Amino acid sequence: MTGAGGVGAHAVGEDVVLTFVRPDGSVGQRHPLRVVADDGTRLLGWLPVGTPIVGSRLVDGRTLREAPLAERFRVPRVPVHDVWRGTSTLRLVDDERWSSVWWFFAGDGTFTGWYVNLEIPCGRDAHGPVRIDGVVDVVVEPDGTWRWKDLDEAAAAVEAGRLTQTQLERLRDEGRRCGELAERGAYPFDGTWTDFRPEPGTPAPRVPAALLRDVELVRDVET
Repeated sequence: MTGAGGVGAHAVGEDVVLTFVRPDGSVGQRHPLRVVADDGTRLLGWLPVGTPIVGSRLVDGRTLREAPLAERFRVPRVPVHDVWRGTSTLRLVDDERWSSVWWFFAGDGTFTGWYVNLEIPCGRDAHGPVRIDGVVDVVVEPDGTWRWKDLDEAAAAVEAGRLTQTQLERLRDEGRRCGELAERGAYPFDGTWTDFRPEPGTPAPRVPAALLRDVELVRDVET
């Protein structure tokens, strides 16, 4: 089956890369995923905690959270080597939706809740889905209650020209749609995949070396 941009579905067990780009098309972050399912339009992928990723920092070396809100979307960013922290995630990325849904799992495999990462879809490239992060997100508890996250950051992103007001309104519409699904206990918030466990001994997914060349250069400059 052929997905967006003529890119076909990826095989189960294959490594793909979820790429977040900025509005100018430059790469922001790259998250490798191990394919659990993919029909060419909807991809379900696994990203365990501790997996190496391409992250981003402000050009002066600060993390995003270390910068005052007024600076977070105005200071240029650079790609850096990083690892996925916090919790392991199973992610459902739909090429046609302005969101991806993440299942969060604790270290012992216990499901702890969902995270709706609001995003602007940009199709797929040869490595996997390409998205623009929408800044604002939705947190969904296991009981289906939900709340907004980072509304203040989204407002700052609009003020800085990182997002348009029209884009933010559509992202918030998508967030409300997902929140309503969660309230009803409808898919993907119906318990599906909450018992997911990767096969024992499965190695972490990897970002292909070809996609790390610019990151290597940045690391060399920073040291």
